[in-house]
Amino acid sequence: MTDIGTPGTFSAKKVLLLGSGELGKEVTIELARLGVEVTACDRYAHAPAMQVAQHSKVFNMLNGQELRQIVESCQPDLIIPEVEAICTPELERLEKEGWTVIPTARATRLTMDREGIRRLAAEELQLPTARYIFADTFEQFLAACKTLGFPCVVKPIMSSSGKGQSIVRSEHEAASCWTRAQEGGRSGAGRVIIEEFISFESEITLLTVRAVDGTFFCDPIGHRQVDGDYVESWQPHFLTPQQIELSQHIATKVTENLGGYGLFGVELFLLNDGRVLFSEISPRPHDTGMVTMATQRWSEFALHARAVLGLPITHISREAAGASVALKSPAKLTCPTITGLEQAMAISSIDVRLFGKPNATPGRRMGVVLATGQTSEDALSTALQAARHIQIIES
Repeated sequence: MTDIGTPGTFSAKKVLLLGSGELGKEVTIELARLGVEVTACDRYAHAPAMQVAQHSKVFNMLNGQELRQIVESCQPDLIIPEVEAICTPELERLEKEGWTVIPTARATRLTMDREGIRRLAAEELQLPTARYIFADTFEQFLAACKTLGFPCVVKPIMSSSGKGQSIVRSEHEAASCWTRAQEGGRSGAGRVIIEEFISFESEITLLTVRAVDGTFFCDPIGHRQVDGDYVESWQPHFLTPQQIELSQHIATKVTENLGGYGLFGVELFLLNDGRVLFSEISPRPHDTGMVTMATQRWSEFALHARAVLGLPITHISREAAGASVALKSPAKLTCPTITGLEQAMAISSIDVRLFGKPNATPGRRMGVVLATGQTSEDALSTALQAARHIQIIES
């Protein structure tokens, strides 16, 4: 039974949100709608979720001692990781002591580690994936590239938003790609994963919700990435009945193994021959899933909030076809300003969400354009038209 008290009182349902970016901001808003008291945490002040939460904490979430001090101080009912850069061994220790980590501490640890999740999916669960090799040195990396063949893809074991990822197109490019992977890893230089280059028909995100009343799936979301980072997404993306069955089978197998309640973003490759390959998974709302703020009765963030609180989902309703386009900073900005909103929002069926990030680096997501249409293609065309009006500049 889920009881929710009043924020600011002894009866409050308390959430400690580890990560306060744009996805955490929307989760905080949905939790607030359900009367939950949220403490938003991140490594820097005035992060997006901090702007809408009742409380905030700034600390190094990779520091286990600091993480434990914050948990013991805040006494949360739920600990919800919303980013990968967290000291997961400390989360596992806290969970063993009785604290509730969403979806589980093990899921958080495995999914932030490309080696852990790939070995789980391919070797333990026997799910179809691209061929892969791990490497610790440049010599091992080069040998792996030759084994898998050029082109191939290299990624740090731990990174997000495409950091450190690149396509190795020839032996001549190997050294620069190795350097990029070493510099882009979250924990610094170290192990990488090399994957065969998959000539896929498309790539999708299958948002999968584990809740008290079962497992539910959102309609497939198609997306386009540049250097491993999302730039556009749309819903629905067409799948054949067989592809839908295969996708849901893969998502069910991996999320059941990870356990817990909440929304998972399962990334899949659709091949021209009808096969579906597992790629990656995040145990939290997914950047490509921001499109659901325009298409579904309950966005991915609302679904996540309901599920983690132990509330039933019953069914997921998509009410429109839609698309999203990320608004990215063109440069390093110390005080970003968004212009062109009047022209963009004068276009029918357009909405814009600005994240409120206090500064920007080149390529950093600062907002998203949302659109609906008769079809996903129509919606994407409209969203792109609106995004062209918007500029991100220095104040």
